[in-house]
Amino acid sequence: MKVKINNREYEFDHEISILDATKNAHIKIPTLCYSEKLEPFGSCRLCSVEIKGERTLKPACVTKITDGMEIFTHSQRVRKTRKTIMELIIASHGISCNLNCLTCSKSGSCEIKEVAEEIGVTEIRVPPISNGLSEDQSSYSIVREPQKCIVCNRCVRKCSEVQSVNILTIANRGPDTYVTTFMDKGMGNVDCTNCGQCILECPTGALHEVYQMDQVWAALSDESKFVIVQTAPAVRVAISEEFDAEPGKIATKQMVAGLRLLGFDKVFDTNFAADLTIMEEANEFLERFKNNGKLPLFTSCSPGWVKFLEHNYPEFIDNLSSCKSPQQMFGAIAKTYYANKLGISKEDMVVVSVMPCTAKKFERVRPEMKGDVDYVLTTRELAKMFKLAGIDLLNVPPEEYDEPLGISSGAGAIFGATGGVMEAALRTAYEVITGEELEKLDFEAVRGIKGIKEATVEIDGINLKVAIVNGLGNARKVLEMIKSGEKEYQFVEFMACPGGCIGGGGQPIPTNKEIILKRMQAIYEIDRSLPIRKSHENPAIKTLYEEFLEEPLSEKSHELLHTTYVARS
Repeated sequence: MKVKINNREYEFDHEISILDATKNAHIKIPTLCYSEKLEPFGSCRLCSVEIKGERTLKPACVTKITDGMEIFTHSQRVRKTRKTIMELIIASHGISCNLNCLTCSKSGSCEIKEVAEEIGVTEIRVPPISNGLSEDQSSYSIVREPQKCIVCNRCVRKCSEVQSVNILTIANRGPDTYVTTFMDKGMGNVDCTNCGQCILECPTGALHEVYQMDQVWAALSDESKFVIVQTAPAVRVAISEEFDAEPGKIATKQMVAGLRLLGFDKVFDTNFAADLTIMEEANEFLERFKNNGKLPLFTSCSPGWVKFLEHNYPEFIDNLSSCKSPQQMFGAIAKTYYANKLGISKEDMVVVSVMPCTAKKFERVRPEMKGDVDYVLTTRELAKMFKLAGIDLLNVPPEEYDEPLGISSGAGAIFGATGGVMEAALRTAYEVITGEELEKLDFEAVRGIKGIKEATVEIDGINLKVAIVNGLGNARKVLEMIKSGEKEYQFVEFMACPGGCIGGGGQPIPTNKEIILKRMQAIYEIDRSLPIRKSHENPAIKTLYEEFLEEPLSEKSHELLHTTYVARS
């Protein structure tokens, strides 16, 4: 079909939206409620265009092209309408904004500010409108500021369409419409998984993580405390984006140097604990498999996924690995084994985590694990601290992690991507079962960002049926198939966030499919570049078992590295 866009003719072979047609024509139309990951909604009307012969402007995101259609994307009428709409949106954005960036908590790019600049809104003519709603601080992970909300519905749709958690909803009608939770109970009092995907969608800063930067600054200033930090695998391939680098740039050694400049006494790597997790989890799987234990075994590294299962599928709790996540394993080892080596009490040690994940903030205060980790910073928070300290991250001289808790393998590095935990476990399980060296370390069948992946892996004549799942909406689908008997697996990796930890709710904004793929490529590049690529070959892990833990699944290991889960209402 042929259409004219701004008097130039274009041809398309199938029906698409006007917004997609203009993108193909390299014409940018402003949007706020639209997101490529979600179904078009058409609520903000910023993408309105003029169509010849039509009396009213049409939203480009939900209007399909027709043969012979003539579209005007930036006519005088369109520009004037968009400007008025934008002024009203900013007014409804509340007294806390009015494009006053000094009062905004938005991390990374601010869509509302960027779109206002594109449209040409430079002053506020419409008085701000207060919706009278108070801040929601009920969650350990996420803060909601309703005064900044423009009811674009992106957070609601991400929570329902992608994650299938459904804790956010729309209340009232007309100008009294607002986003809330069930009976206005607050995000901490409903079955929120703390995944933070809503934060990645919010264009206005109405949703953000619970900040712990001030507590970390205070700890660093306390001379009586020994403050150590661990960094998750996904952080090193994303934090450079906060300093205007291309997505996927690896900044591991610069990040280590920056953390020392902030004043941390030791800088360690969560990848070390990822290797430790594989030692425990791979052996747990083998024990269950050989002794007719509860299968399939579900991974337990993702706290958002674990909480989702506790709320929605408590009948599968016994399928969860009893292993703590790498974050919590690290804290437990740091405050026992490492503290003993230094001759300091665990009360004098402060463990800080830098994570791509907002759910880790909730995980650290779980009663089953309370005390392992003291504070959790997101990737965005660490970037803010670097900037506040005047650290030019991309240009600081690179430095190495401290030993021994900074020594890790490529298997630990790939934990940050969906499929990485499974691949790391298979590398170790294969060699434990066969006693032979694995020739090809790359398990390509478990890689990629597809929401649900399946593979059959042959090990010593045994065919293991495995699945890899990312995104909670996909987790629900797989659990339902297992529940009905439609699918049978022995081992399933679940991650709450699309793409895995590299797509976590604490990562730089924007985080979209293209960016996730670049971060994933960087994760595997790190794996390929390391001399050690199997968790059981990590010399620091070997020493830890020889000196302290004895062997995987020992009494000491169970005491420090394993946990239990609860059915939640």
